[in-house]
Amino acid sequence: MKKLSKFNLLILLIFLSFVSLTSFSNSDEMFNKGKQIFLNNGTCATCHMLSDAQSSGMIGPNLDEIRPDKNRVVIAVTRGIGVMPAFEGILSDDEIEAVSYYVSVAVD
Repeated sequence: MKKLSKFNLLILLIFLSFVSLTSFSNSDEMFNKGKQIFLNNGTCATCHMLSDAQSSGMIGPNLDEIRPDKNRVVIAVTRGIGVMPAFEGILSDDEIEAVSYYVSVAVD
């Protein structure tokens, strides 16, 4: 295998650092957007308990206890489940993705 020159190694390290910081920044933005949706226009906090959001709703399941993954949240928010209404058409696809990401990370 060919050795990398010091210059090429430096370029590679800078590139990898940039990629990792960009990914973290995008995740952080998605988390914050999802939290705002959970607390505000998604009205999730009204029914659900979630420690990170400091919500204490008792109508829906306690999200800290059931610890749903992102796909499970996407399905529940999009289609509705039990007494929970479907939010498809109320929240955009991007908002559903963001709130689902937030819940899945906040319970992790």
